[in-house]
Amino acid sequence: MLGILVVFSLAGCVTTGPGVPGSQAELATPSDRTDSQRRAQIRLELAINYYEQRQLPVALDEIKQALQSDPNLSDAYSVRALIYMDMGETKLADDNFQYAIKLAPNNPDLTNNYGWFLCQNGRVAESITYFETTLKSRSYQYPSKALNNAGLCSLKLNNDAAAERYFKQAFQFDPANASAALNLAKLHYGRREYERAQFYTGRLLKADIFSPEVLWLSIRIEHKLGDRTAENSLGTQLRRRYPASTEFATYQRGAFDE
Repeated sequence: MLGILVVFSLAGCVTTGPGVPGSQAELATPSDRTDSQRRAQIRLELAINYYEQRQLPVALDEIKQALQSDPNLSDAYSVRALIYMDMGETKLADDNFQYAIKLAPNNPDLTNNYGWFLCQNGRVAESITYFETTLKSRSYQYPSKALNNAGLCSLKLNNDAAAERYFKQAFQFDPANASAALNLAKLHYGRREYERAQFYTGRLLKADIFSPEVLWLSIRIEHKLGDRTAENSLGTQLRRRYPASTEFATYQRGAFDE
């Protein structure tokens, strides 16, 4: 599930305060919201909470009430698009994403989420354009997220060079980005560049990221490098943490090249 990065649209508006010398413009603050906008914000926050709890029909109802209070709340359309996306309602999701972007064309969270939606629904080449648009925004706080998404979608286009470039940029922006590190490790492993792959899995393990996928890839890397001590140690971790996992079953079979 995509992380929801909601930036309320009103926060970026500009207003002219009375009595300000030269009628200087200023950014709007929460106190500038109308009662209807405040009610819509509360409903939107409730919708997000229900969405994260996977109570999708309830979340949709909260969105509906938010839009009754503020029909131009772009974030409400964006969250509704994410809900429809999870429900498999592709056309409704697309319509809501597009309307949200129409209302807030400079919101990088919207373009990133829409890019991911396109990538997941067979419009991969188009998705890259939206990720690039997202990355051009100076206000975007999560460039590693959009970069990692662009890398994953580049892999769908069989463009490994572009994928590596995006993943490396994501890692440079945020060395703690576990997804970027894992994707780089996979790329290097696939190229038989095992020591380079080991560098990235090592970063993950040092950060206490011991998912079945990370452990199994680490085991395979150590197997290729011939370090049986490290391989056995990681195998013990996999058995202890995830004895019922597919990865452990594969490890038990010794199927290192599957």
